[in-house]
Amino acid sequence: MERRTPKYRVIAADLTAKIRRGELPPGSALPPQKELSAAYGVTLVTLRQALRQLEDDGLLSQQPGRGTFVASPKATYRLDSLRGLAEDLRAQGRTVSTQILGQAMQRPPAWVAAHLGTARVLRLERLRLLAGRPAVHQLSWVRSPAGTKLRDTDLSDTSLYAAIAEHGIVVHRATEVLRPEVLAAPVAELLRQPVGTPVFLSDRVTYGLDERPILVDRATILGTMMEVRTERAATGLSVQWTPSS
Repeated sequence: MERRTPKYRVIAADLTAKIRRGELPPGSALPPQKELSAAYGVTLVTLRQALRQLEDDGLLSQQPGRGTFVASPKATYRLDSLRGLAEDLRAQGRTVSTQILGQAMQRPPAWVAAHLGTARVLRLERLRLLAGRPAVHQLSWVRSPAGTKLRDTDLSDTSLYAAIAEHGIVVHRATEVLRPEVLAAPVAELLRQPVGTPVFLSDRVTYGLDERPILVDRATILGTMMEVRTERAATGLSVQWTPSS
């Protein structure tokens, strides 16, 4: 005897197809749950199972007191390429703008000094906006001589990697650690999110051909607007998982 597909999965498949076809565009609101359950001829419990599945799939966003909305597609932050964050996003057709919040020569904090030394470096603070909405807060520290040369350069629409290369420094490789975190002040205010909002925290160290660190980045990435994706192959990216301390 052939097993019947559960009703909530049928509803989920139908709503997914409508979203994929553009009948339910990103940002649009679904009808009230009572109206939807009547249209599908199911109970509210069954309908909510379907909505929960689509929310888990990243297709819907249920907002208490407001309703259920079709989620906007998340931008992808790739781990298998050596280029700047904004370059990644623009390559995907995203509208990225940058606000420079600070750009000055300073002594680095201890954890950055462990890579770049204790001499003054360029501290660059940027806010990345996707379609006008804050999505990433990024702090970069650039070792001199590149840091000194870039101190007065307009980096609001220029890749930091490209700007460094223009001064004859070749970017060779980078190491990156990505971990879950929660927002704290004052970055929460800059990203227009409540303190405690889940985020990704990325720490990247970039090296030159001489294997000396030339750039340290710390990016706070809103998980509600970005997803992290990579591709694996036998001869490609190697990923090592380690427990958080």
